[in-house]
Amino acid sequence: MTRPIQAVVYDFGGVLFDWNPRHLYRKLFGTDEAGMERFLAEVATPGWNLAQDAGRPWREAVDLLVAAHPAQAELIRAFHLRWGETLASLIDGSLAVLTELKDAGTTLYGLTNWSQETFPVARARYPWLGWFDGIVVSGEEKLVKPDPRLFQVLIDRYHLDPARLVYIDDSPANVEAAAKLGMDAIHFTDAAKLRAELVRRELLPAEATR
Repeated sequence: MTRPIQAVVYDFGGVLFDWNPRHLYRKLFGTDEAGMERFLAEVATPGWNLAQDAGRPWREAVDLLVAAHPAQAELIRAFHLRWGETLASLIDGSLAVLTELKDAGTTLYGLTNWSQETFPVARARYPWLGWFDGIVVSGEEKLVKPDPRLFQVLIDRYHLDPARLVYIDDSPANVEAAAKLGMDAIHFTDAAKLRAELVRRELLPAEATR
């Protein structure tokens, strides 16, 4: 007999939050889209940003990059100083699905790759993050997904059974890592498809309640 689901675990960026440095840098580069893309591919790269998600202090990260690319210093510093502008909005429909889960009494957890220095910006801006029974932030743990050790932090800290967790993430690598640990992992592409997956698991009714 299948055991009941214990909790739903959410990734944040790309599932609930539309986080993208382009939201900021389009303001700084104007019509020079190609220049912006070069900057994000060659200077302020995803790997550089991920190191902050893994716990590297922002001041250290900025200083290292400015030393390597002094001509781009102002643009580099903007990534940190104007970080709030990279968090533009929410993914369409995702908060409605989360609200349904919360109203249904579902236990909710968060597991996010996020700098410990910038996550408070989201906490202050979005009070509904308080709906989560617990949130594990990679920057606080000095580990990033898809490292299974970060998933294990969540499991151990909140005494969870992986086989009774539904995990939602937009990254195929993270979904695969969760599945290897025994979680029922859903690859997020949009809110409507996520809701359908949750209906199939009998976590939500077939018709939306609001």
